[in-house]
Amino acid sequence: MHFDYFEKLALFALSLVSLAIWCVLLFARGGFWRTRPAAPLPAVLADAQQGWPAVVAVVPARNEADVIAQAVRSLLAQDYAGAFHVTVVDDHSTDGTADAARAAALALGRPERLSVIAAKPLPAAWSGKVWAQSQGIAAAKSLGLPADYLLLTDADIGHPPDALAQLVVRATVEARDLVSLMVRLRCDSFWEKALIPAFVFFFAKLYPFAWVNNPRKRTAAAAGGCMLVKRTALEEAGGIESIRAELIDDCALAARIKHRGTGGHPIRLDVAARSVSLRPYDSPREIWHMIARTAFTQLRYSPWLLAGTLVGMTLIYLVPPAAALVLGAPGWPAWIAWAAMCCAYAPMLRNYGRTPYWAPALPLVALFYVGATLASALRYWRGKGGQWKARVQAPVDR
Repeated sequence: MHFDYFEKLALFALSLVSLAIWCVLLFARGGFWRTRPAAPLPAVLADAQQGWPAVVAVVPARNEADVIAQAVRSLLAQDYAGAFHVTVVDDHSTDGTADAARAAALALGRPERLSVIAAKPLPAAWSGKVWAQSQGIAAAKSLGLPADYLLLTDADIGHPPDALAQLVVRATVEARDLVSLMVRLRCDSFWEKALIPAFVFFFAKLYPFAWVNNPRKRTAAAAGGCMLVKRTALEEAGGIESIRAELIDDCALAARIKHRGTGGHPIRLDVAARSVSLRPYDSPREIWHMIARTAFTQLRYSPWLLAGTLVGMTLIYLVPPAAALVLGAPGWPAWIAWAAMCCAYAPMLRNYGRTPYWAPALPLVALFYVGATLASALRYWRGKGGQWKARVQAPVDR
């Protein structure tokens, strides 16, 4: 393809803009690209005389028979010295999810530590997951289960035996009202290796973990697969019902907890070293659906924010390789921007056991995510937004 002088000049100018953006991202965005698992803490409470706080895990589950047994086993096998009970909320499953959960507890010899309840019909103006969580929290109260903390976790998460103790120690020693882990997503198939690390990279760029963990910063986020929340803090924030309609419930809850009352309250978000997602994404279609389910929700269903996102993604990820390959050596800003992109992405690749040689392909991965974001908007405009397990949850566009 032939490019004339003015087209090349425009590409050069765009590459300068891209390089400037990458300088800001690298040096003024909370060091998001350095995100790594936190070092484990000694399993000692700040006030040992108080004893280990009581915890109730609430696990919403909708047609999760293929993974719920492993998730329940990992919870019931927690090496935790305090009172701990697991409540699975069967959200109108049709595949034997409840039976699989009970069977897992029986096989482990701990059926008394598990309650399985059936969710009531979903009311209007509630998202399915938050409604199930509210049912689990209410059940814990009605059963008289002590709960200083609530562990809100998903039916497709596997936890190492010390996960709960580490979360509780982190919350008590650092006086955090919410401690959350971005669990390790599965990264086994080719498509998972190609696309999954970028999911966490983009999330960390949007919500720099260092800013989330700083009470003086407004940024608030959490990862819904693993959230330990102090019960009194949740009640002060208005209870789980305060986020009843949210599809991105984890970040909404984090904002409610952090910004309740006056000032900023301490919360913490880390990437997990050993807590893992059990859900496979063996095809690009499955990853596409995962992104498209809530991408437009993240943009508050705004066509203007969608347009801005498309422009921004183009400048940040697509312009550098395009300008570098077209302009060659004279396109030095594009080459530097592309190199900066690769350097920023390399730590996340290492965190997922991938070689940095994957990094130059990030523009192609970004193009995939842009397409899924557009698909998310189209689904919303067609009245099919937020679809999960055959349930459409996004508000209807008027």
